[in-house]
Amino acid sequence: MIKTLLSLLCIVSILFFVRPESIVHTSQLALRNVAVVDPGSGLIRNGLTVLIEGNRIVDVGPLAKVQIPRAARVIDASNKFVVPGLWDMHVHLFGKDYLKLFTANGVTGVRIMWGFPVFAEWRKQIEQGELIGPRLIIGSPIIDGPKPIWQGSISVASEVEGRQAVVKVKRDGADFVKVYSKLPRAAYFAIADEAKKQGIPFVGHVPESVSVREASMAGQRSIEHLTGFLAACSSREAELQEARRKAYADLPDGQSLPKLENLRPITRMMVDTFDANKAAALFAVLKANDTWQCPTLTVLRSTAFMNDPDFRNDTRLKYLPTQTTALWDPAKDFRFKDRTVEDIQLARIVFERQEMMVGQLNKAEVPLLAGTDTPNPFCFPGFSLHDELVLLVQAGLSPLEALRSATINPARFLGMDKELGTIEPDKLADLVILDANPLQDIKNTQKIHAVIMNGRLLNRKQLDRLLEETESTASR
Repeated sequence: MIKTLLSLLCIVSILFFVRPESIVHTSQLALRNVAVVDPGSGLIRNGLTVLIEGNRIVDVGPLAKVQIPRAARVIDASNKFVVPGLWDMHVHLFGKDYLKLFTANGVTGVRIMWGFPVFAEWRKQIEQGELIGPRLIIGSPIIDGPKPIWQGSISVASEVEGRQAVVKVKRDGADFVKVYSKLPRAAYFAIADEAKKQGIPFVGHVPESVSVREASMAGQRSIEHLTGFLAACSSREAELQEARRKAYADLPDGQSLPKLENLRPITRMMVDTFDANKAAALFAVLKANDTWQCPTLTVLRSTAFMNDPDFRNDTRLKYLPTQTTALWDPAKDFRFKDRTVEDIQLARIVFERQEMMVGQLNKAEVPLLAGTDTPNPFCFPGFSLHDELVLLVQAGLSPLEALRSATINPARFLGMDKELGTIEPDKLADLVILDANPLQDIKNTQKIHAVIMNGRLLNRKQLDRLLEETESTASR
């Protein structure tokens, strides 16, 4: 899928240009009589005024104590709830015009897990108000082994090449290093060491050559998709890790992944030998090392249930081009096209186990980040962040804990908690105004009344216009 998306990227970025004329930007804006949700404390303070000047919050307090300037635009937010702007911490981008889908869904920031030079230009246009879209944290290209899974990855085979890759991506302006599944063991630890020397975080998959515990001890800042967790929580971890390492290493030329028939018995063993005590010990290590988890339950669910007809009937398909959604057919995806009925059943059992582990990670106080892996199959830009929050609650998080994973947690993870994550004076004005209380029902994050992005107000009518424009673009 990524190969085709890479080709589309250059085409779409030329064809589509976003016009920001519909955004209202006043120097002073006041939300009057609103309920402010604090994801840090979990408190909701009713009847407040939030005063914004430029792109900053300048005051938050009771109406009687906040002086609203005469020139300010006043929004009556009675019976509304305001939360910090939401973040999707695992996305891939494929077209400039589809950035609107994040904004229309209250997603005011994203972490891009495969960076391209064009994204830096998009970020500049967003910051200058020339383009509608979220804040962009841009990663490096994927760094993988000598036979990478995805075309366009940086291939490294040795310690020297691993160090060179880190130096290069930092010089090229990446905000972080992205490691992947087929990295050789020596190269992985060289990347970890060099990233520390260069002062740049590294995140991504846990390679098949490394255990989850080792990745945490090496300083990997975040682990995506729970990679390596089933083996790490097995009573036969060493045996399973060696079997998976061998399966990924012994591939013929032209084949980037093991055949499913070779992985099937390994996966079955991982599921059958889950050890709760091993899991608890591992989670304690992750907490102690501050190793964040971005489970991306959205993509884990879609890959497990991809043949579910409900996915094909999703009304949100209209917002994406057919060039993208056509790739969501499992028969056309090299990762899934050889699945048998047994593989599908096993994938669903694996997802149930992964969902359970997310709840256990949360109870063990391992920090979590909300992410979707859009635009993988049935992961929709913007929309699926709300799907992720629902799945996190189903996994055992409270609505408050799920909200934290998309607000204050990303801010803390990115070292931006003095700027974002809560609604306080001096912080950036990235806000979502909701029609209902998200702490009562996490699905209420979908009831968006308005979005304030960097101090710019988009009301419901303007958000609907963004959706209409994107739908029109997709149909072309």
